[in-house]
Amino acid sequence: MGSLLPSQSQKGENIFWEVQRYDGWYNNLLHHSHGSVGASLLRLLPANYADGVYQALQEPRVPNARQLSVAVAQGPSGLPSHRNTTVLGVFFGFHVLSEILEAEKPGCPAEFLNIRIPTGDPVFDPESTGDVILPFQRIQWALETGQSPNKPREQVRTFWLDGSSIYGPSHSWSDALRSFSGGKLASGPDKRFPRETNGKVPMWKALDPSTGKGGPQGIYGKEEPGNPFLQAENIIWFRYHNHWATALAQAHPTWTDEDLFQHARKRVIATFQSIVLYEWLPALLEIAVPEYKGYQQHLDPSLSPEFMAAASLFLATMVPPGIYRRDPTCQFRADPYPALRLCNSYWSRESTRLQRAEDMDDLLLGMSSQIAEREDNIVVEDLQDYWYGPLKYTRTDYVASWLQRGRDIGLPTYNQAREQFGLKPLQTWTDLAPHLGEQVLERVAALYANNTARLELLPGGMLEANGSLFSAIILDQFVRLRDGDRFWFENTKNGLFTEGETREIRNTTFHDVLVAVTYANSAEIQREVFVWHEGDPCPQPQQLTTQHLANCTPMTVLDYFEGSGAGFGIIIVVLCCLPLVTLCVAWIVAVFRKRDFKKLQKKQDPSVRREVTTMEWHGPKIDSSPVCIQLQPDKVLKVLDSRWSVLRSISLKTQQRVEMILSNNKGNRALLLKSPKEYDLVLLFSEEAERSNFIGKLRDYLKKSCLDLHVSEMKEQSLLKQAVTQEQRKKILETFFRHLFAQVLDIDRSDAGELSFESSQKAKESLTCELSRAEFAESLGLKAHSMFVESMFSLADKDGNGYISFREFLDILVIFMKGSPEEKSKVMFRMYDIDENGFLSKEEFLRMLRSFIEISNNCLSRDQAEQVTESMFQASGFQDRDELTWEDFHYMLRDHDSELRLTHLCIKGVPDVFKKNIQNRVSFIKKDEPKGVNRYQLHVYTEAQRKKYQKNKVQQKIQEFKRFIENYRRHIVCVVLFSAITAGLFVERAYYYAFASPLTGIAQTTFVGIIISRGSAACISFMYSYILLTMCRNLITILRETFLNRYIPFDAAVDFHRWIAMAALIFSVLHTAGHVVNVYIFSVIPLSVLSCLFSSVFMDDGSQLPQKYYWWFFQTIPGMTGVLLLVILAVMYVFATHHFRRVSFQGFWITHHLYVLLYVLIIIHGSYALIQQPRFHIYFIIPALIYGADKLLSLSRKKVEIGVVKAELLPSGVTHLQFQRPQDFDYKSGQWVRIACVALGTTEYHPFTLTSAPHEDTLSLHIRAVGPWTTRLRELYSPENSAPFQLYLDGPFGEGHQEWNKFEVSVLVGGGIGVTPFASILKDLVFKSSFSSKLLCKKIYFIWVTRTQRQFEWLADIIREVEEADRNDLVSVHIYVTQLAEKFDLRTTMLYICERHFQKVLNRSLFTGLRSITHFGRPPFVPFFTSLQEVHPEVQKIGVFSCGPPGMTKSVEKACQQVNKKDQTYFVHHYENF
Repeated sequence: MGSLLPSQSQKGENIFWEVQRYDGWYNNLLHHSHGSVGASLLRLLPANYADGVYQALQEPRVPNARQLSVAVAQGPSGLPSHRNTTVLGVFFGFHVLSEILEAEKPGCPAEFLNIRIPTGDPVFDPESTGDVILPFQRIQWALETGQSPNKPREQVRTFWLDGSSIYGPSHSWSDALRSFSGGKLASGPDKRFPRETNGKVPMWKALDPSTGKGGPQGIYGKEEPGNPFLQAENIIWFRYHNHWATALAQAHPTWTDEDLFQHARKRVIATFQSIVLYEWLPALLEIAVPEYKGYQQHLDPSLSPEFMAAASLFLATMVPPGIYRRDPTCQFRADPYPALRLCNSYWSRESTRLQRAEDMDDLLLGMSSQIAEREDNIVVEDLQDYWYGPLKYTRTDYVASWLQRGRDIGLPTYNQAREQFGLKPLQTWTDLAPHLGEQVLERVAALYANNTARLELLPGGMLEANGSLFSAIILDQFVRLRDGDRFWFENTKNGLFTEGETREIRNTTFHDVLVAVTYANSAEIQREVFVWHEGDPCPQPQQLTTQHLANCTPMTVLDYFEGSGAGFGIIIVVLCCLPLVTLCVAWIVAVFRKRDFKKLQKKQDPSVRREVTTMEWHGPKIDSSPVCIQLQPDKVLKVLDSRWSVLRSISLKTQQRVEMILSNNKGNRALLLKSPKEYDLVLLFSEEAERSNFIGKLRDYLKKSCLDLHVSEMKEQSLLKQAVTQEQRKKILETFFRHLFAQVLDIDRSDAGELSFESSQKAKESLTCELSRAEFAESLGLKAHSMFVESMFSLADKDGNGYISFREFLDILVIFMKGSPEEKSKVMFRMYDIDENGFLSKEEFLRMLRSFIEISNNCLSRDQAEQVTESMFQASGFQDRDELTWEDFHYMLRDHDSELRLTHLCIKGVPDVFKKNIQNRVSFIKKDEPKGVNRYQLHVYTEAQRKKYQKNKVQQKIQEFKRFIENYRRHIVCVVLFSAITAGLFVERAYYYAFASPLTGIAQTTFVGIIISRGSAACISFMYSYILLTMCRNLITILRETFLNRYIPFDAAVDFHRWIAMAALIFSVLHTAGHVVNVYIFSVIPLSVLSCLFSSVFMDDGSQLPQKYYWWFFQTIPGMTGVLLLVILAVMYVFATHHFRRVSFQGFWITHHLYVLLYVLIIIHGSYALIQQPRFHIYFIIPALIYGADKLLSLSRKKVEIGVVKAELLPSGVTHLQFQRPQDFDYKSGQWVRIACVALGTTEYHPFTLTSAPHEDTLSLHIRAVGPWTTRLRELYSPENSAPFQLYLDGPFGEGHQEWNKFEVSVLVGGGIGVTPFASILKDLVFKSSFSSKLLCKKIYFIWVTRTQRQFEWLADIIREVEEADRNDLVSVHIYVTQLAEKFDLRTTMLYICERHFQKVLNRSLFTGLRSITHFGRPPFVPFFTSLQEVHPEVQKIGVFSCGPPGMTKSVEKACQQVNKKDQTYFVHHYENF
């Protein structure tokens, strides 16, 4: 051994040779990659592919692999080797193959050549299902090949005999195996075993087919060979390396670990090379290896695919079904079987028989004594039927797999290969295997259609008698490997060894290696361990057969998704329920916000709350409510709610006896108080004592009122059933009114409903029932104590019993529905002739007038009413009279006969069918315009007119469509363009991943999931990026003043924002659905496929099992961020809905600011690059920069505090704020700002339209208290709070209303608080017209729709200023008071008469004091717009600007659409809802 150590002179330079690389690179200095990891195989013959490029031959061009395997390789076991080759030699051969071939790593993208199992196969299809398919994945290939016939597909392998099976294929791998101490490889607790892998080294870790277990346990060394017999071969070389390292360390104590390791490695590799070429190969083939003639640089030593397949099958025919074990004393172990069964030892992690180093030695000694199976075509069932299976099947066919592998790698035919090696091609089937029975040859010939030319290489090589072809292929390969290896130990030019060292290595045999590393001595192992000769120690007991051994564990089919269905389903349900959960949270927030708002309102409302005494029962399906019962001294019972408001009054004046029914079960809590001509009062007390207390008080009260009390008892269920509820009373009254109007208006009885067949007694009572004063008032929509109700009720109640009967109501109704003007005026005269003296005094006339004015919330003072009375008396020539006769009264109304003729009573209970008949009997009111109105107003119809359409419906629809396109062409273009870009992105990404993506195989794996997820991901990236531009308010305000406003509808930015958001939400759901499909598929496909799809995440280590579904959801960055994104989207979208935005603006404000986190998570979500490189930044950068600049501009303004100059609390909850105008604050009328008030404890900004004009020195806002923030703001500026509070201002921002001056004629429609932008516009218009400013706008019609003008008296002041300053009659104002009853109601008619009289005499409105005309009811937009078309025929476009409640703006929009059907001036509608 000493002669092999470096000389003393080399101590200073211990590593004096070129150290061989681990990865095989630069072995050949001319062709650097020869033999490197991943180098291509060398084809000895052209590739035999179906298409000549890469497609493997398949049925029916070649036989079924399983059928061929059975025909060729099936047969009895137990025949010994002709050459007496030992099992040790066979498994040494497999070890050599693992050295130069490594594991069969599947190719990427994953391609499959699955093996169909014939129906009824006794092993794989015993139940004859016919649908068993063994999965078979194609091997790794060079991606640059397989593109054309000139360069067909080539597989890759590493092939040097360089100890890669011992030291690993890379430097880092080798470091993982080293101990870095004494030059040794790392060992475990037992120094004779390598250290078990920790899972960090990418070793092959297939599942144990017998137990299904996996993992790194029991796996040593660089490459786990698949069974303990190959593992033993690996352990030999592990021990041999450490043996040499120990010896070198003893000889050279000063050497470093690296010195010792490299010297030992060099010696071990050389010994391995010598044994393979000069001991094992001749013993295996019985052929002498040619003499080494030195290194040949130009020889290509690359592995051939023919060798790879031939060597694997050649060795497979020699594998026995079991392996003996013996000790040095020739004792063969049998516990309980004589040998270890091969099929039950594949990838065994916990073999109890191989736990000690001695067990491994016994296995090696047993293999050295055991004779292998015969070198023939037969393969034992352990390989043919029970080889460990890849993918879902735990077993497969080794022979069929290699036959299929030969087709995968394009092996030539049998005859082509024989010709390549100078052998005679096959002519007849009998020449192939004369030693075999005719039955075998007939089966094989039948499979190849009796054509020897089609016979494939592998079955032909297995069947031939002398194995000459396989031997030639194997010998050729190893000779080329030796001669083309620059680091071959015999190459004297590489400086590795001296001649003496080389000679000693040549003399070292595997016997010497075993003696050095096992506990056996030289005499206990034969000298030629790869062959057993007669007389060698320890002969085997017998040639093993399967009958001597344990049965093989049968095949099982793995279900990767087993046990995951419920959890996966739960996750999907949870994801689907995210919006519902968020909805519940939002609902809870809304409830609390409403509660807080009510508290705030109650705080402002100092009403006194009283203790609730009991609960009132309203009906079986209606919740009971708390009430208080008040006993009034005038025989009246009052029912009050918890806020002390009167709910109803029960009069006892007409009753002699009061009926009371008590419940006598269920705690005796219920009490029923009968009300004969009304609905009953049912009270539910908490306990009987409370009820008794109430009855006692009621008895005393009735006794004092001289009324009797009759008490009866019954069960509570019967009591509630007998009670007449308010709902039942309403049904009775409905029938009452139905038949009442049926008689008055001669309605068909079928419309009115027959009573004859109605069996209910309560329904039959409808004609005999009587209305109380409260019910009569409710039917008129008035309060019971109003003067009009008192007067009308007294007139109708002829018998004076306090109720109106069917006949009494019918009499009065006939007059108003069918009577002449004289009859109607006579009834009115009698109503207000209180003293019934036949005269109507001025006081009584004033009372009449005030009773009409009551319905408009007493909007006139007594002085104004007296003024109207005096003017009407004077106009009729009765200024000298104090009383009027009926003739005088009727003369006073002489100019309004037509109105009186159409006058009726507005009854709330009238069904729709009767209202239609009423409308048919009346026409619309026309009026004389007052003097002094402009020429436009004389022709403008503010009341409904007959609709005129000269065209048919088809032409109208076409015209309407044309106008729609013309009106919304900018919107349509933008939506279509944006949609086209989105669709294009979706299609591009979907097409790319379906057909044009790099060959990862993901489209073949999850086609639908990938195209949906990637297409929608591109759309999401685009939409969520460019949605930011719709919120760049400052930029939009600037751009809308440029030429771009002609092409882009900047005013629709918010609508576009909502549209993009909803579209993005849809694509987000699609993206999620796509990934749900992907996750399921990724959870059921094997690791070999996943490693192709996600090479940066997974490595195929043979373990097969994919990650579970929850790993994808919760243990990956895309999964976790994806779930978080769904949560954030659910929160943002739910709180952004119209309802929750109105209920809790603060919740909307806070949750919508989650957009920052949304974008952060989107960036992180894509940064993992699981499927593709991040692309979100491509879309996001430009919009983000623009939005950021816009936001910075707003932030710079938000920091400036604005002082409030004036604060007023106006009626109807309106707060008027006047504050300083910041420097350089330029704005236009109709624009809006956002304000925040830190004093309210929040920094949220709320939008409000400026009511000040641009020329004014201060800014003003009119804010109505409709929510918590505006209510608290109003409270903040109440007179009680004297401290000044600062505001923060952001704006101004543009919107559609500021374009009023771009139309010759503009119509402004304001409803409620929506009149605020028009206040600014009106003031601006008058100001500009006052100094002859050039204005395109020549006429403005302002329609003010208000419930009562008292709600917004501040606007009346502005209108008054406009009227005074309007010298050019630019503005025409029309005020519509909607609180009044229907247009032809008696009260409305009388108010109309008074209003027109007041307007005629004083040229101003009776109600507003303005010159503008006041109308009653809702504005008739269609006739109004139609009249504008006739008044302004020369105008092509009229701008309509509406602002207010959604219902009103929708009415305006519908009117514009309807009028635009005509081929005349068309109306462009701009609207805003608040």
